[in-house]
Amino acid sequence: MKRVLLFLPQGFEEYEAAVFTDVLGWSRDVNLQPVEVVTAGLRNKIYCTWNLIVEPQFHISELEVDDFDALALPGGFEEKGFYEDAYDERFLELLRRFNEAGKIIASVCVGALPLGKSGILKGKKATTYHLGEGHRRKQLAEFGAEVLDQHLVVDGNLITSTAPASALDVAFTLLEMLTCCENLRRVKQAMGFRSNLL
Repeated sequence: MKRVLLFLPQGFEEYEAAVFTDVLGWSRDVNLQPVEVVTAGLRNKIYCTWNLIVEPQFHISELEVDDFDALALPGGFEEKGFYEDAYDERFLELLRRFNEAGKIIASVCVGALPLGKSGILKGKKATTYHLGEGHRRKQLAEFGAEVLDQHLVVDGNLITSTAPASALDVAFTLLEMLTCCENLRRVKQAMGFRSNLL
């Protein structure tokens, strides 16, 4: 079974994390190529953007990169403390280790910025939140990424996207990259997506 580490920083957007738990969770119900999700963070209790409180299963110090096939990262709000954890050197180093091992790293919205800060997007195509006069995209470019005006960008093992509206597409892309297009089709069907959208 494939395993995905879902990193939950302080101030993350609930929906942007839930797409991973739901889509990958449905892969276990379909059971063609199931994917397990393990949550981890830097705190025992995390306050999300919209006031949900969650407790991750593990502290990142307890985990080994070799035990996972991919890492997923939701975006979040600066005023809710997102960058306190997302820019923490312990997490940035974890990103570098996942990337060095060639494992998939999937981010939603401003989740691309920690990837940029870690250095793994230097010279890579990527995208991030596009509103607010492009402020976040300018930041991403300052980290050395080639910023594209696209909904979702895949460059090798790295997935980045724009706003919360792109989150479900990121989760579906991650599932397909981890398993196969038939697994993705069956998961979409089981989740009730119309056949012409499969």
